[in-house]
Amino acid sequence: MSEEPLHEPDPSADPAAYLGLLARGAPAEAYDRPVLLARASGAGPAALAALERAKQLALRVRAELEGRRRREAELSALFETAHDLAGLRDLDAVLRAIVQRARSLLGTEVAYLSLNDPAAGDTYMRVTEGSVSARFQQLRLGMGEGLGGLVAQTARPYVTESYFDDERFRHTRAIDSGVRDEGLVAILGVPLTLGSQVIGVLYAADRRARVFEREQVALLGSLAAHAAVAIDTANLLAETRSALAELERANGIIRAHSGVIERASEVHDRLTELVLRGGGVHDVAAAVSEVLDGAVEFTEGPLPAESADGHATRRGDAWVAAVSAGGEDLGALVLRGQPDLDPVDQRTLERAATVTSLLLLARRSAGEAEQRVRGELLDDLLDAPERDRRLLKERAARLRTDFDAPHVVLAARLDRPEAPAADRDGADRQRLWSAASHLAATRRGLASARDGGTVLLLPLGPGDTAAELARQTAKHLGGTLREPVTVGASSPVGAPATHPGDIAPAYAEARRCLDALRLLGRSGEGAAAQDLGFLGLLLADTRDIAGFVTRTIGDVVAYDRSRGTDLVRTLDAYFASGMSPVRTKDELHVHVNTVAQRLERIGRLLGPDWQSPTRALEIQLALRLHSLSAAVAR
Repeated sequence: MSEEPLHEPDPSADPAAYLGLLARGAPAEAYDRPVLLARASGAGPAALAALERAKQLALRVRAELEGRRRREAELSALFETAHDLAGLRDLDAVLRAIVQRARSLLGTEVAYLSLNDPAAGDTYMRVTEGSVSARFQQLRLGMGEGLGGLVAQTARPYVTESYFDDERFRHTRAIDSGVRDEGLVAILGVPLTLGSQVIGVLYAADRRARVFEREQVALLGSLAAHAAVAIDTANLLAETRSALAELERANGIIRAHSGVIERASEVHDRLTELVLRGGGVHDVAAAVSEVLDGAVEFTEGPLPAESADGHATRRGDAWVAAVSAGGEDLGALVLRGQPDLDPVDQRTLERAATVTSLLLLARRSAGEAEQRVRGELLDDLLDAPERDRRLLKERAARLRTDFDAPHVVLAARLDRPEAPAADRDGADRQRLWSAASHLAATRRGLASARDGGTVLLLPLGPGDTAAELARQTAKHLGGTLREPVTVGASSPVGAPATHPGDIAPAYAEARRCLDALRLLGRSGEGAAAQDLGFLGLLLADTRDIAGFVTRTIGDVVAYDRSRGTDLVRTLDAYFASGMSPVRTKDELHVHVNTVAQRLERIGRLLGPDWQSPTRALEIQLALRLHSLSAAVAR
């Protein structure tokens, strides 16, 4: 009986060898080596079975360790992503980091992220990692088109092992061309959601066919959730910054308006105090100047239509607020030195204009009594001039009217032919009398309502003429009432204190002049008899023949006297011969060239229109009157 040979134990058949493989992290194929070596060395079935069991156990341990390492890496990536979100400063940088981590953790060649565009109704590429195709990076997907469009539309993850062989997706030429340019085959897409709304898609893709495990889909979904949070946080931050900016602007406006309101309150208190203590218009202007930090002044007279609507308006470098009452322009408050006026300050200027109008109306109410007294004095001059002259002069002195100066009587009337007579005798007559009384008071004259219009007695200043005074009065009254006012003036009369009886005839002359202006179609104008030529000579009570002759041919007469010429005789012969130079030279027994030279000289003295029918008629009448006055003098 022979003995079995004895064998030395083979170290490779020791199951402990797998511990070394696990310790150094050997690849999975290295775990087959101990079994192969043991079999080659002739190990028995029991030893081989033990090694096989050890191998399977080691592989399970290795898989568990690999899974734990993978989960550790995923958790680390998610932690880093959360850290990025906590310190979010740049949304693009955070999204780029999320896409990079998705590519790294899933081990894909390409990863990318697209966002929905609600305005365009599609989705576009926002971030790509590993992409080499420009067409792919600029790709836009319609809702429901391609894998990404389907994810964006359904809010569910989709995965395909081979994109071009998958019929679940709606393939389009643009999308397929972009995917083909990039060389993608296997694609996984998960939605980015905020609540129930899909805002984009996160992708992982390979250029070869592969299967994405459930754990990989879940991991990509977690990264997509972080990306959605990053986008939402960025939007909230942007909205917060915008709201803060709006709030800051609103606070600035509130602070500015608070200052303006304080100024408005201050000016209101000061204006109230001025009214209560009987302040004047200039006191109001001074108070508003101080509050609005500008120069405010009150100006009298009518305003342009665009400045008289009750609102403060810009005119050049000034702000103007109309001062008016009852449709009548009393003047304006003008603010200078403030080119940009806050709307509340504009209202302040307008309120100051209202207060000014109230003060003016109060002053006018107080002055109306004086105006009535002035009207009664003028009525007495017209109706009872023979009353005690001393008493008339005393009454005039109390009204600060100088009855020792020459005066002019003016008849004024509103010209509105379309208005009923009752209206002219009612409110319009009152308005005209009020405006005329105010003018008379400022000119130290008198005014009274009479004969459907108004009569004024105004002093004649040095260098003034009756005609110029009539024109100024028509312009002033028409501008104040915003309607045409026609004014006829008398010839100047002597001092009413010594010649009170001259006032009534002068008023009659002014009325005739007024009627003549209206008949001549010159409504809204002012004139005296001297403006109406020979018609004025007929209308005037004074019959100022010498004045008419002087105004009409005085320059020709003076030229003859100073130079010894014969222009007056030539002019008389020229009209007598029917304005024919040939017959004129026969009448004068001179050469026709001499007649032409004289007529040229006469034209320079009388003006270019001296041969017009109207001027020619006046010149002939003046020549006849000059001839008669010369005969009487001889």
